[in-house]
Amino acid sequence: MRFNGVLTSFLYTSAALLGSVRADVDVDDGAEASSTTLSESSTSLPIEKPTFTPSKVKAPFFEQFTDDWDSRWQPSHAKKQDSKTDEDWAYVGTWSVEEPHVLKAIDGDKGLVVKNPAAHHAISAKFDKKLDNKGKTLVVQYEVKLQNGLECGGAYLKLLRDNKKLHAEEFSNASPYVIMFGPDKCGATNKVHFIFQHKNPKTGEYEEKHLKSPPMARITKMTSLYTLIVNPDQTYEIRVDGEKMKNGSLLEDFTPSVNPEKEIDDPNDKKPEDWVDEARIPDPDATKPDDWDEDAPYEIVDTEATKPDDWLEDEPTMIPDPEAEKPEDWDDEEDGDWIPPSVPNPKCEEASGCGKWEPPMKKNPEYKGKWSAPYIDNPAYQGVWKPKKIANPDYFEDKTPANFEPMGAIGFEIWTMQNDILFDNIYIGHSIEDAEKLKSETYDIKNPIEKAEDEANRPKPSDDDVPKSPLDLKFLDDPVHYVREKVQLFIEIAKNDPVEAIRFVPEVAGGIGVVAVTLLAVILGAVFGGSKASPEVQKAADKVKKAAVDAKDQATNATEQAVDAAASGADKVQSEVNKRTTRSSGPAE
Repeated sequence: MRFNGVLTSFLYTSAALLGSVRADVDVDDGAEASSTTLSESSTSLPIEKPTFTPSKVKAPFFEQFTDDWDSRWQPSHAKKQDSKTDEDWAYVGTWSVEEPHVLKAIDGDKGLVVKNPAAHHAISAKFDKKLDNKGKTLVVQYEVKLQNGLECGGAYLKLLRDNKKLHAEEFSNASPYVIMFGPDKCGATNKVHFIFQHKNPKTGEYEEKHLKSPPMARITKMTSLYTLIVNPDQTYEIRVDGEKMKNGSLLEDFTPSVNPEKEIDDPNDKKPEDWVDEARIPDPDATKPDDWDEDAPYEIVDTEATKPDDWLEDEPTMIPDPEAEKPEDWDDEEDGDWIPPSVPNPKCEEASGCGKWEPPMKKNPEYKGKWSAPYIDNPAYQGVWKPKKIANPDYFEDKTPANFEPMGAIGFEIWTMQNDILFDNIYIGHSIEDAEKLKSETYDIKNPIEKAEDEANRPKPSDDDVPKSPLDLKFLDDPVHYVREKVQLFIEIAKNDPVEAIRFVPEVAGGIGVVAVTLLAVILGAVFGGSKASPEVQKAADKVKKAAVDAKDQATNATEQAVDAAASGADKVQSEVNKRTTRSSGPAE
């Protein structure tokens, strides 16, 4: 009865296992069919594109680069200052407002475009009135489209400090800003900047505060949406394409920190000359053992070694090259006697070695090296010296760093190796709801259209790249895909004709047999332990083992059986193969 219960449990487990495999196959087939349908529809039907309509969203600053854009934006003619060198660079990069030429989603929708690669660009626009967010939520949102990708360069914006001396034509990297936000990438560096300048209330000086662990920028030719939200409770949130990527506190997540330490190390405090900061010292009471031989060599001759029987002591390791010939233009009188070059003696390769045999060296068991006293804890240890703390004379506490300085303009001041970076739908205001509404009117419309067009423009795999049937697959090319396709083919055929499935895909049948025998052996071992199984159990195990061996034998000549089955006109089998071929040949997701 105990064995019957275990066997029943084994059978139920096997059925459940096969059921789960079948469910996975059904889900995957449905996903493949759905993917194929979507892909075919995207390539066969023209993608309908809406026409640009200006948004009615209101904000302190809102830009969609309509026809009057140049009345608001002014390129800079200043020179870029470099504090590290004496060189200056002019902002020679040009700007244009145009529709995207890569993955255009909305007809008539224009953006501000960087036109020159490997050049410095600067452009700015003044606000109608200064933006003061004290006690308010600040929302900064804009679109970036990297039409040529981005290998090295920035695509960030700056919110400039309200300043009567600020002139757009003089905007440069030296212009004071309040917030710098947006993507930046060069080599391994890839991040979304969030930097704000904080005014020291004691000295009046400004200091940059950098986000410690900024999120990564999305480098794609499709439109990306970057959103920064700063709340009156001193928290912030960064979103990319509407997805929350980073959030935290202005008081905790920036370096240098907004508020300095209350106490600092006393700069006048010096470590006493007699301060003991060595935690461990050589044991002064230790002595070298009498039998410690510092002069013993590390290696000695292995006196127990014997010369191999096939050692060719009379053969040289190098011999003259028997195939070498003296050059025709060799002159013995001028060049001397010609000597053929030496090559390794081929006889030495077939033996243990040639030439005079010498016993090898081995590690000296008596070797100990130079003696040194062991280390012990230092009884006089006083710990790591630290200067005493004193009150920080420069300490202050700003509990509201989100009350930024008033902002008077927006600017793009960047250098990039790639051109055709496009900026659009810039929102700077106080309403998260309005920013999300703008997202729904712009980005949410563009994104699916760009994805569909990108999918349609991808090169389709050629017939040579896609296996025509599971029989063409090779295990070493993709083991997981190979096993998956073989199992699915076996199940499809077995539903109609199990015998034909074993003939056509014997490797799967053999694998199932081996798994069954293994599981049965484990179960029997667990049930009966070391005791000898009953004749009935032994007979059942032998029967299963024989079935597995038969399946393995069928797998040995799998190729011949597959060819015979295909040539015999097995229409049912071929139909299943064709079905799998169609699925495998569909466009990649």
